[in-house]
Amino acid sequence: MLKTESPSDEHADLDCYPTLKLVQALATDQQRAVQAVRDAAPKLALAVEAALPRIESGGRLVYAGAGTSGRLGLLDSVELNPTFGWPQDRVLALIAGGRGALVEAVEGAEDDSEQGAIDIRLHEVGGNDVVLLIAASGTTPYVLGALQAARAAGALTIGIANNPGSPLARDAEIGIVLDTGPEAISGSTRLKAGTAQKIALNTFSSALMVRLHKVYGNLMVDLRATNAKLRRRALALTMHASGADELAAERALRDSGFRVKVAIVALRAGVSVHEAGARLEACRGSVREALAAPT
Repeated sequence: MLKTESPSDEHADLDCYPTLKLVQALATDQQRAVQAVRDAAPKLALAVEAALPRIESGGRLVYAGAGTSGRLGLLDSVELNPTFGWPQDRVLALIAGGRGALVEAVEGAEDDSEQGAIDIRLHEVGGNDVVLLIAASGTTPYVLGALQAARAAGALTIGIANNPGSPLARDAEIGIVLDTGPEAISGSTRLKAGTAQKIALNTFSSALMVRLHKVYGNLMVDLRATNAKLRRRALALTMHASGADELAAERALRDSGFRVKVAIVALRAGVSVHEAGARLEACRGSVREALAAPT
């Protein structure tokens, strides 16, 4: 039996627990998700380094999963644009059963390996693309079908599973095992297995965006200020990174089209927003390199 499906020895009488003890048991069990990701850190780092040159060459991030895993992949994908300004046409989330499976379980869709392969081919996944394949069991047919098609297309394949020795972890170019063990509620991988997947995906994509110069120091300087909250955040980030007062920062942001990076370089280097933008373009978007560029 798969580890994620095995009954836990720790909570055989879970249904008899008083409510406080029940909540504490479920919450405490989630802590293992963090340790599982920490243990997988070397493989996650390897995945980031392998993905970087393909993404720098124009590739896409492609997520593929079923059920909870598929929904977590979609969640990570949609947050990249507002957080890091990542182009929407360079990220794709595939889920067994299609978009309808996001809000309602589509029984049987995960068993269709051919559809997984079809979805990869339909979206013309190619050699510069990075495909993250997510399945707690590591045996989901839809995901394995997508894996085989992605490998055939020459894409970088990164398998994320919660069971050691699973086909997904074994057959992907980079296999990442988040060994969370049995669940407090037997087989419910929406619990700590899902939590570990969320942390791993968040860690991978965030680290990749840092390497792509979407972060300066620890500031998210490529965010898209698409609403009032994000405009306030952009202003605060610009003031913090540049040392400028609110009026100067707001003026630089407005002149730059609310591009935080451009405003920071313009203010710190004492140049126009046009010059700041040119410097950033020449430095592949690196604020540090743009600030160090000769005048």
